[in-house]
Amino acid sequence: MKIYTIGVDLGGTNIKAGLVDEAHHIVDSVSCKTNLPRPEHEVEAEIAALCSQLAQRAGLDMATQIESVGIGTPGSVNPHTGVVEFNANFGYRNWPLVSAMEKLLPCRVYIENDANAAAYGEYIAGAAQGAKYAIAVTLGTGIGGGIIIDGKIFSGFNSAGAEIGHTVIVKGGRPCMCGRRGCWEKYASARALAEDTLAAMEQHKDNIMWSYVHGDPARVNAKTAFDAMRAGDALGTQVVQNFVEYVACGLTNLINIFQPEIICIGGGVSKEGDTLLAPVQAVVDQEDYAREGMRRTKIVTAKLRNDAGIIGAAGLATQHQ
Repeated sequence: MKIYTIGVDLGGTNIKAGLVDEAHHIVDSVSCKTNLPRPEHEVEAEIAALCSQLAQRAGLDMATQIESVGIGTPGSVNPHTGVVEFNANFGYRNWPLVSAMEKLLPCRVYIENDANAAAYGEYIAGAAQGAKYAIAVTLGTGIGGGIIIDGKIFSGFNSAGAEIGHTVIVKGGRPCMCGRRGCWEKYASARALAEDTLAAMEQHKDNIMWSYVHGDPARVNAKTAFDAMRAGDALGTQVVQNFVEYVACGLTNLINIFQPEIICIGGGVSKEGDTLLAPVQAVVDQEDYAREGMRRTKIVTAKLRNDAGIIGAAGLATQHQ
């Protein structure tokens, strides 16, 4: 009899759940809107309903054929107590998610920070498969990350570790929502790239990038400067070069601390592929401490993309047993 697990990617906009087989393949998936703000018990009921829907569609008995359910959620997550200690996006504090879900589902439930779950997904089935030491970095609205050390998710003694986006690369720099100034995500996230692109465009009203967005500043995104660079535009090229330096600075810091075998880059900007990663790797190769060594960290594009969170969450039973 085949045994499956279910992975849940709990986001601020959508809740996505996937039925995952023993080879870490998503067999089926369902989703619904998160519809925030609303109380915890309503979100719990939505998760349980998605899990039941997956089991029914596959003709599976939840009690005997679903080994466990794993949930990746934003916030400070304590996987040992099963409590989401703080989730700023949802407005929840000390949310006993595991105990609540195990009352609704006939199987074990595990939880983890969503970025950690995505990193674990890349480790067990994606670009970091086979590496003992790996880091996953997501260049999105902010910069998320997950760190794998000797096959285990690293989250520190208080389960709040790996907040890599809030390491400072410019002392006294741009203010960040975390309360610090100069955080990496204020310079190297997709949002930061879009903001820097617009700032450059505002200073050059005749630049070609204005035609790309039809004169609408709201349409400027992380792709705008890359498109301009490909067209040979000097301003777009300079914006991208600055972004490359910022990305490489943070990655070099991570490499110097952890010396991982591999760093997987995800998020929308990662779709640029080697257009981004080749110059980033070139800067890192000049700056990281182990640059004279034979063994070097590889920087690659994340493989699983939007499926990483589901696959990683589905595998949490193995991580926590």
